Amino acid sequence: MSASASAPPQVRWDLSALFSGNDDPKIQESWERAHAAADTFAAKYRGQIDVPDLSPATLATALKELEDLVAQASKPINFAHLQFACDTGNAALGAFLQKQMEKSTELSVKLMFFDLELQAAPDEVIQRAINDPVMANYVHYVTVARTFSKHRLTEAEEVILEETANTGSRAWERLFEEVTSNYTYKLVRPGQDKSEEVSQEEVLNLLRDSNRELRQAASDAFTAGLKDMERVLVFTYNNLIQDKAVDDRLREYEYPEHSRHLANELDKETVDLVISKCQAKYSLVERFYDVKRQILGLSELTHVDRYAPLFDTEAKVEWDQARKIVLEAFGSFSGELESRAREFFDSHWIDAEPRKGKRGGAFCAYNTPDTHPVVFQSYMNMPDDVMTLAHELGHGVHASLSRAQTYFNYHGTLPLAELASTFGEMLVFEKLVASATLKDKLALYAEKIEGVFATVFRQAAMFSFERRCHEARRNEGELTADQFGQIWQEELQAMFGESVKLGDQHKCWWSYVSHFISVPFYVYAYSFGELLVLSLYQKAKTEGPSFESKYVELLRLGGSKSPQQLMDIVGVDLKSPEFWDGGFDAMEKLVAEFERLWAEFSA
Repeated sequence: MSASASAPPQVRWDLSALFSGNDDPKIQESWERAHAAADTFAAKYRGQIDVPDLSPATLATALKELEDLVAQASKPINFAHLQFACDTGNAALGAFLQKQMEKSTELSVKLMFFDLELQAAPDEVIQRAINDPVMANYVHYVTVARTFSKHRLTEAEEVILEETANTGSRAWERLFEEVTSNYTYKLVRPGQDKSEEVSQEEVLNLLRDSNRELRQAASDAFTAGLKDMERVLVFTYNNLIQDKAVDDRLREYEYPEHSRHLANELDKETVDLVISKCQAKYSLVERFYDVKRQILGLSELTHVDRYAPLFDTEAKVEWDQARKIVLEAFGSFSGELESRAREFFDSHWIDAEPRKGKRGGAFCAYNTPDTHPVVFQSYMNMPDDVMTLAHELGHGVHASLSRAQTYFNYHGTLPLAELASTFGEMLVFEKLVASATLKDKLALYAEKIEGVFATVFRQAAMFSFERRCHEARRNEGELTADQFGQIWQEELQAMFGESVKLGDQHKCWWSYVSHFISVPFYVYAYSFGELLVLSLYQKAKTEGPSFESKYVELLRLGGSKSPQQLMDIVGVDLKSPEFWDGGFDAMEKLVAEFERLWAEFSA
């Protein structure tokens, strides 16, 4: 890692595999073809699925036609979402996105009958169908669809909910993105009188600066900005929680996270097992931060010190260097992983340039098997950005390999979706450590441990925060900013114990987390993914080269099988407490090595 004052990379993605632009005539043509196909499909299959003499061949043919139709129709709306993510302040892009969502709704209404009939059909009829070899490609899709059978409404009710969603929950989600992505924070640097305008990504990066006064200034600016947006953000979250409560009541879900568990193909017992184990291991967090406080020479750590670097450094990692690090790390494990990741750079499948209006965070969009996935982040030349790149390219490699599947089997469930991303991070971490000095190793271990804690323990705490918020909103009515803040402080402070004091500023920091808004209860998927990888990575090192082929095959299968069936490939039982203990044991080893390195460095 060399010092550099270089500007962030001007790296933008090429979305031409979808469309050339918002004015591409192929967009309208896609919708016209999709609606014509939907009309033909409805005329052919309405009333033909929920029948006692349903033949496997009829169901398989219908699913293939539906799959092809939905895959092609997804392209305009995927394109719109990707365009909007790059410039949320652009009114034309917002209007374009809204138009695509409305057209998607019109199509969904025409096709809604099919899943409803599929869910309503008698078990014996469906079981006979999926036992036939002709249905082999769609067994998992049908099985998952039917887990929601008890929660379906009538077609007329489903149509109403779908048509009102664009001005309901989806509108609130878009408002959140527009407000938070376009807000400019007023930062007053130490020793200066005038403020400067910075984006959310910039102010969050400053919370990792070595200068404590600058971190405090960033915290001041971030808090002031969130407080400025507070009325909108609190009202938005209240409405979305209530919207979900109404939907859950109508569909008879037993508890707020029930629908997420079904979508993830996990039972409540397994999720609760993992979350409870996370909470029982919070002492590891306290143990690490006690050492970090000693290294930083502070009498007390607060919310502004959580991600402070151990040493005063101006180290930067330029884009080309990050590319080299990630590709070499992936290649050290698998040539297949390296070649898949290299394609993202060579084919311009990454948007890494920071710019005003670009939404926060990072993601990998799968798109469709016949196009290609793309990666999104704002690369600021910070060491931590290398890990984000590795994380998203892990997703990207998974998506690229999954193109071997058809559209309905393309995406895996959320807990396993984080498997390849966190595995990619571990590969990069080990590469960096292998050639590092003692001082750099200490810093790398600190960064890695903090990343693991943020992914496992912080996400578990955030899941508990969400659960309490949803339950309180249902039982007590609309919540205030102070009520949300109190729950947030209690859950996050429990994670840190006595090692870090989360000050009053931190009370409103829940309000920028987009996962709470757009994908309720998504966050525990990160805890699952990281713990899976920590255990699997040890397994990979034990088994050696033979593990690589099994791992690549697992990724290639995408979402064609259940999480447990996929884990069977690598010999893992998701219900085994001992397996999950392996992840925590690996974390304990990381902390122990960090303590050993500090003892050696300070001797």
